Amino acid sequence: MPQTCTHLDQIQQVEPSSTGCEDCLAAGRRDWVHLRVCQRCGHVGCCDNSPMRHATAHFTAATHPIIRSYEPGEDWYWCYQDNLAFELEGAPPAPSHP
Repeated sequence: MPQTCTHLDQIQQVEPSSTGCEDCLAAGRRDWVHLRVCQRCGHVGCCDNSPMRHATAHFTAATHPIIRSYEPGEDWYWCYQDNLAFELEGAPPAPSHP
């Protein structure tokens, strides 16, 4: 397993697509636990502790490797392909949902 994410070049300046998990909201659900933002396209999905695990489902479907926490006060990233959590020094603050 790498010590540094090898997909940093795929991080884009993104606007979160929703204030909640967009797939849960489309299905009439609001039972997510935590939210994650795809760093390639801005898709907001629910975490793996949530019933529907939409952030991971988005990675599986779109193969966008990096998500960022969408929780207040959390600035960490996760790379699915490298199986690695990390923070980026100098990164802008994570957006927080209302």
